[in-house]
Amino acid sequence: LTTDLINEYFGRAGVRRLTFLALGMISYSFVILFLATLVPAWERSPVADAVFARVFGQSMWIITGSLVAFLIAQFLDVVIFQALKRKTGNRLLWLRATGSTVISQLVDTLVILFIAFRVPTLLKLPGHSMTGEDFLRVAAGNYGYKLAIAVLITPIIYLAHAGIDAYLVKEPGENLEEMVSRLIH
Repeated sequence: LTTDLINEYFGRAGVRRLTFLALGMISYSFVILFLATLVPAWERSPVADAVFARVFGQSMWIITGSLVAFLIAQFLDVVIFQALKRKTGNRLLWLRATGSTVISQLVDTLVILFIAFRVPTLLKLPGHSMTGEDFLRVAAGNYGYKLAIAVLITPIIYLAHAGIDAYLVKEPGENLEEMVSRLIH
């Protein structure tokens, strides 16, 4: 929802800026988590080092998968959104927002699950055992709810778009890019 609206008003540059900001925040979480696994547990801790490392070690695979999937999916989403916008102009907001999200979320789902769960299994890391069948079943379920959410939030995109347009107050004859540029500068 947020990136679709930013894409609508600020284009690729706005989404790129948001994507790199989010990437920085996720990377920061990864570094903190990694450093936490290096710190030995307090001798009276109820959680042993091995248990902590196993739980949060898996989290590092998930974060890595999230980073890669997020980057690929966000840039794919922007490209598809902008291509649809060139074809439809300011019409069919639902097609731009939902169409780009449907495709980018499929890629996001497959990439994150593959990196987070299949790669450790293929590397035969202890405690990792996601079969190809499990991968496809989980991917289908995850994508199913992402698809449902993408469709269900379509009215919210229209409401937010209308609210932003009303707030920005477009000058007669001014196109969207000119209006946003005037308000930013």
